[in-house]
Amino acid sequence: MQRGKRWAALATAMVLGACVSPSEQARPGAGLPAVGMAPVHRPPVASRPLPPVATTAPSAGPDARDAGVVAGPPIYSLPIDEAQAARSLAAFRLSCPSLRKRTDSSGLTRGVDWVPACDAAASVARGEARSFFAQYLETVQVGDGKAFATGYYEPEIAASRDHRRGYDAPIYGRPDDLVDVNLGAFSDSLKGKKIRGRVDGSNFVPYFDRAAIEEGALANRAPVLAWAADPVELFFLQIQGSGRLRLPDGASMRVGYATQNGRDYTGIGALMRQRGLLAPGQATMQGIVAWLRAHPAEGRDLMRENKSFVFFRVLDTPPMGALGYAVTGGVSVAADPKFIPLGAPVLLSMDRADANGIWVAQDTGGAIKGANRFDTYWGGGEQAEVTAGGMSAHGTAFLLLPVGTLARLASERPYGKAPAQR
Repeated sequence: MQRGKRWAALATAMVLGACVSPSEQARPGAGLPAVGMAPVHRPPVASRPLPPVATTAPSAGPDARDAGVVAGPPIYSLPIDEAQAARSLAAFRLSCPSLRKRTDSSGLTRGVDWVPACDAAASVARGEARSFFAQYLETVQVGDGKAFATGYYEPEIAASRDHRRGYDAPIYGRPDDLVDVNLGAFSDSLKGKKIRGRVDGSNFVPYFDRAAIEEGALANRAPVLAWAADPVELFFLQIQGSGRLRLPDGASMRVGYATQNGRDYTGIGALMRQRGLLAPGQATMQGIVAWLRAHPAEGRDLMRENKSFVFFRVLDTPPMGALGYAVTGGVSVAADPKFIPLGAPVLLSMDRADANGIWVAQDTGGAIKGANRFDTYWGGGEQAEVTAGGMSAHGTAFLLLPVGTLARLASERPYGKAPAQR
């Protein structure tokens, strides 16, 4: 899927958010609160996070090894719920094929490192999930370990397969003339950098922005998968990156992130805060949506300040994460693959009880950057919408890696320097 963020409490989580789908490709903005019919809000249960390990690690750098890694507490000493651990174990099993073969851009693990844990995960007895994690994995703190988590979910919006009265906002598939360019193919100094655009005569130019697209720039350039009833809901569907379309006949259609126009993402929630458009108490997803609907012209212009535009594809599977596997509500988390190996478990100990436990890094997000930045996935439905929309949790993160990883990293002395120690 892909996306995530937040502001002061709720609003921070809102429209700053962003996840991304299958790789860099993910959603430009995730972790957004719910866009819907104001479900009942339940106050979150507070909890006291575990303290991070004191370290002299630099906490900054291009990847985990530069940020510094130190040993965390023994897994058996951590407050891990068996039922939640069992759900995480199931997601970990799903990630194992990727862990075995995927190049870990964090620099922490190799495919061979995961073989013992993945082999053992296939036959863990009922009630032994906590014991499995304690036996085969060890905790590592990346950087200062101070974590911030937001949330994302699978929204549902009203739409029609055909253009009819009341359904006027097109949901586009990938345009025929959108071109992805791998700049690394042109220069070693540009490895890992990509851009998107289109060919105009003999020039390669930026692709149409949101305003141009909404004014009709995609005529005969992109397929229309369906027509949304509410352009505001469609805007937030793009931010979430995937969701369900509720059709007039009662059927549903699932769409997911296909690609994006290459333009930078701008969180309108932050803009609204800066401009004083939201009164006290309105800095929630519902408050933002209500303002946009109450001020249709101004709201349209405000949404167009986010020049990023997402194109979808029809899905016949559940929402998929960056690894190409289905993400699981309450278990899957988006993380920055430069610091967290995709597929690896992460123990979050936060100031919100619902964010605590072992999560599995199965997704990425355009706004999910840094060693301890996470976007928790909550599935679909009203409760998922409320939880994701209000998720703004602070605490501590411990990455779970194969036993022996920290000792190997210490012996390798990356970049000629000894790794930070406790």
